[in-house]
Amino acid sequence: MHVARSGKRGAKPSVWAGVPRWARLCTIFGSVLLVLSGAVLVGYEVLISRYEGSVGKGDLFGDNAAGAQERRKEIKGPLDILLVGVDPRKPADPPLADSIMVMHIPAELDRAYLFSLPRDLRVEIPAFSKSGFDGGTDKLNAAMSYGSRVPGRNPDANVGFELLAKTIQQETGIARFDAGAIINFNGFKKIVDAMGGVEMYIEREVRSEHREPDGTHREPLPGGGGYVGPQAVYPKGTQRLEGWQALDYVRQRYPKNGVPDADYGRQRHQQQFVKAMASQAFSADVVTNPIKLDRVLRAAGESLVFSGRGNSIVDFAFTLKDLRPDAIQMVKLPAESIGTGSGYRGEQFLPEADEFFASLRNGTVDAFMLEHPDFQNKAK
Repeated sequence: MHVARSGKRGAKPSVWAGVPRWARLCTIFGSVLLVLSGAVLVGYEVLISRYEGSVGKGDLFGDNAAGAQERRKEIKGPLDILLVGVDPRKPADPPLADSIMVMHIPAELDRAYLFSLPRDLRVEIPAFSKSGFDGGTDKLNAAMSYGSRVPGRNPDANVGFELLAKTIQQETGIARFDAGAIINFNGFKKIVDAMGGVEMYIEREVRSEHREPDGTHREPLPGGGGYVGPQAVYPKGTQRLEGWQALDYVRQRYPKNGVPDADYGRQRHQQQFVKAMASQAFSADVVTNPIKLDRVLRAAGESLVFSGRGNSIVDFAFTLKDLRPDAIQMVKLPAESIGTGSGYRGEQFLPEADEFFASLRNGTVDAFMLEHPDFQNKAK
């Protein structure tokens, strides 16, 4: 059973007609800026070389232990891809996973399900010998930090990603991630600006906790506890966001700032922005503009570290050539808080979430989503 998708295949040529197939991965991973590419350019081989050469490559899953490397092989579905956004800190500060998304692509490779995992999800983090971590219970975003603390050197986000992936696999039952990427949030801003901003629908007015209307940082109150000064405001309706605005908007998570469902609202806003960004990346405004396209590609490449477990980013793009933005279903997972106020300890999934994860594992996610419409995050 397949989820109904808008549009009729082959009914109308798109701006992608004749475009190199590798380019389409950009939109699929638009959330994390994995590619944001596509070209109707003469000599696009040069563009591919420039782009792929700028993408950071990392051993995100520990595949290269003892000098071994996973070999390139044919990419077949279903696929599970882990996408993690980090906010760059000082080199000596362990990284925290600020945004955690999983994209599940069924065997046919022409549609996808994108879901967020709460940063505050209370989980069992397994022991990890590379960093000397003994294992324990904590919030999910701490797994990357614990895993990154390799003795004798600055914290390593690539190694931290490995422990985060293991933790998510243990929590969801996903046996193996087929690819993964770490996205630098500062690079995120550059990509949005290279696209000329991104237009999206904002569901309700949101006021920034951290930024003033001109983008400068608000002054923190002495001793902490908040900020002072005018706030940037994102009105309800269709808005075009610059890079700093987009990053600021998708970070907001407090009811006092117009996000009544807190972190779940932030997850929804991130998913909505992902879809808006993906749609714009497929537009003629980007793919038929050589100058803009080149800027976007270079900014994207410089913003992420990618692991295809033996396969390149171009290999995945060819494989996912039929996946389009309107075939990406945003998923909201049911969860609840553990404790309140000063006794707040994090979040936990409700039993229905386990049923969703089981459908991923046994290949029945299409049927599950049709039977559980409340899981559909109907982002405009």
